[in-house]
Amino acid sequence: MLEVQAHQQLKQLLHLEEMPWEHHLTLSRLIGRSLRRQDRTRIRLSAGERDRWWLGLLVPLCLKSQDCVLVLDERQRQRFLHVELPRLRQGGLRLACWSGSTAPPGSQLWLLSPAELVNVHRRRGFKPSHQLIIPEAESLAQHLREAMELSIETQDWDRLRQAYPTAGPALLDLHERLSRQLFAASSRSTCDLPMPGSALVSLRDLIGLLGAAPEPWTELLTLQPSQWASWAHLDQHLLQWTWTLQPLEPLQTLHGLLEQHPSILLQTDGVSLERIRRTGGKSTETGAVVDIQLHDRMRTEPLRLFAPRRQPLPNTAIYAEHLLDQCRRLILGRRGLTVVLLDDPGLRQKLTTELAGEFGSRVIHQDTAPDVNGVICCGWSWWMDHQNQLPALDQLIIALLPVSSLEDPLTAARVESLKQLGQDWFRDLLLPEALAKLVPAITPLRQSGGRLAILDGRVRARSWGKQVLRALEPWSPLQRLLPD
Repeated sequence: MLEVQAHQQLKQLLHLEEMPWEHHLTLSRLIGRSLRRQDRTRIRLSAGERDRWWLGLLVPLCLKSQDCVLVLDERQRQRFLHVELPRLRQGGLRLACWSGSTAPPGSQLWLLSPAELVNVHRRRGFKPSHQLIIPEAESLAQHLREAMELSIETQDWDRLRQAYPTAGPALLDLHERLSRQLFAASSRSTCDLPMPGSALVSLRDLIGLLGAAPEPWTELLTLQPSQWASWAHLDQHLLQWTWTLQPLEPLQTLHGLLEQHPSILLQTDGVSLERIRRTGGKSTETGAVVDIQLHDRMRTEPLRLFAPRRQPLPNTAIYAEHLLDQCRRLILGRRGLTVVLLDDPGLRQKLTTELAGEFGSRVIHQDTAPDVNGVICCGWSWWMDHQNQLPALDQLIIALLPVSSLEDPLTAARVESLKQLGQDWFRDLLLPEALAKLVPAITPLRQSGGRLAILDGRVRARSWGKQVLRALEPWSPLQRLLPD
């Protein structure tokens, strides 16, 4: 059977590995089984196993790649082409690959980006036998959302007026009316504001009288407004704005993408794929038939956690002063690398400046070249993208939990959609997504034995803070800060 052949091939290949992953063989058998049975399989890996699953996935594909579609983002594609394929060749294995939006003519493995996946699905380019293989599937919804993004800039309005000169004055009047309305509501030099609900209605009424419209207007007129978030990015210096639209639930908009095909989803344990909301508020995930979890032994040592009680909440006037004071205490005397996580750009820049005034050039902002005892102030996304490029972590300071702000138009639109369905938008959306970011973010601490500090008072003051603490288990409390 395919599982046995993959197991034997991988065992031979692992002799070349210095530190083989404990789940390599198990993963290869599960992948081989799913390829043979053409079923829907979800395999949940422990947080922190990023990029360790490649061999377990690719060895079975070397033996059977007929009708297999591997969906990779740009980072994954570069690793696949420049690291994993040479690794396979070194072990005597060959994997034929086919790129592009048309299906391969033979038995090659079909490589697709998220954008190509959307295009092929929309033009019905998949056969029922095509099996979708999606690593790090917890990011699938965001990748699809970005791939489906519709952006309308100033030149698109000009192109539309050029296509229909008779409607030029009406289009110009509509654009100027929207501009005045948006800039009057803005008080910052650059910001994102929700588009007025009447904008799309007025535009549809006007263009509907003209006939066919150039891209991207045709796509704009066909989308369902209730399923899309719509906002404008304003530039006060240039007095220009860009209209951006993204689907609230990409898997719902791309109906049947996962349900109509066999699939293999590799995702971080504890992170659910974005649910597809149905009429009446019912939810499903993806209809996975086989759901398997591969446990990791890393989470045996308790994490040292400093999260004092009675901390101020982030929306209070004294929070910024509290954050600076606690960061000073936490950084003082540390010999290794400290990372401060904070998504608020203004507060992060201010904190970086004040800490640099205290500790000098060892404090940097989102840079991958720190001193031995350096301090990096960064956002959550930057940390997740660059943590593998940094030395061992001595201390992680969470200034603000990664709970999405309702000031973000996309988040606000998704929350409003849940409210209309009568669902608990915080516990059903914002909190799970925050935990999905939190768990893998602290993994380097478990590997290095470092210290975690949470300075967000909500973790102790809010009832949902207990869920945050449960997600961090096992941990042991640090009541006082003492030198190592």
